[in-house]
Amino acid sequence: GFSQKRKKKKMSNQLKVLQDVGQTPIKKISYSEMKMWTECSHKHKLVYLDKIKKFQGNEYTAFGTALHFVCEELVVDNSKIEQAKLIFQKKFLEELTEISKTHQLNKKLVIDMRKQGDDIIQYILPSLTSHFHQYQVIAVEEMLFENIRTQDHDTDYKFKGFIDLVLKTEDGKYHIIDWKTCSWGWDMKKKTDKIISYQLTLYKNFYALKYNIDVNNIETHFALLKRTAKKDKAEIFRVSSGERKTSNALAHLKKAIHNIEAGNVIKNRTACKYCEFYQTENCR
Repeated sequence: GFSQKRKKKKMSNQLKVLQDVGQTPIKKISYSEMKMWTECSHKHKLVYLDKIKKFQGNEYTAFGTALHFVCEELVVDNSKIEQAKLIFQKKFLEELTEISKTHQLNKKLVIDMRKQGDDIIQYILPSLTSHFHQYQVIAVEEMLFENIRTQDHDTDYKFKGFIDLVLKTEDGKYHIIDWKTCSWGWDMKKKTDKIISYQLTLYKNFYALKYNIDVNNIETHFALLKRTAKKDKAEIFRVSSGERKTSNALAHLKKAIHNIEAGNVIKNRTACKYCEFYQTENCR
């Protein structure tokens, strides 16, 4: 998704307004939080409940933020294509400067990424045209903050998130798109991973609720921006989210909420390898 700092600031401002009115802390959960709980509920506890955050970003997150920022600029104003490389380089430098305060930069990787970003930029708008043909930009960074409902009533939780891009095509369909930066691409296992695809499924469900749109009139897509691919540097593919999948995604979301509320915390030892808390004082 786009710059997390901007998203958090935007969301916190809205929460402040809502809390000032009701004076009651608002319970909320995002897809990212649900995903972390799925991977390891102990890590979820450390990050979301204990507010311990070791990971402050790296070259890959800086690259992703900068490239997503360019995507946002281009779809809003395609005349910026001439300045797109400059916009990317400037944003990438800003992000690197920030993370260098807590992270030792890999200079060769940074040099490679600067060129890779420039190479990808030229494929962004053509990939949208090729996939959707004629389209209208409906929203960029569409904020979701909707009640999580059961079959018969609302829960006291809200689902929060940001949709990277919403388009509308000539057939009247809405298209929810999430940009993902990666190396060479995704294999079929990752493309069909249910937890990964639940992001789009939940976005579709809550976008439909927000605007009272028929879910059958909304389609969802991942757009992969590939650093090291020799061709197809921007690949858009559709992810289907029917009634059963939506029901499963919502059930998983509610299962996460139930266990978080109940304080059920279990360490998933199979997820330790790349965890920033591995073998630290927070996780032995």
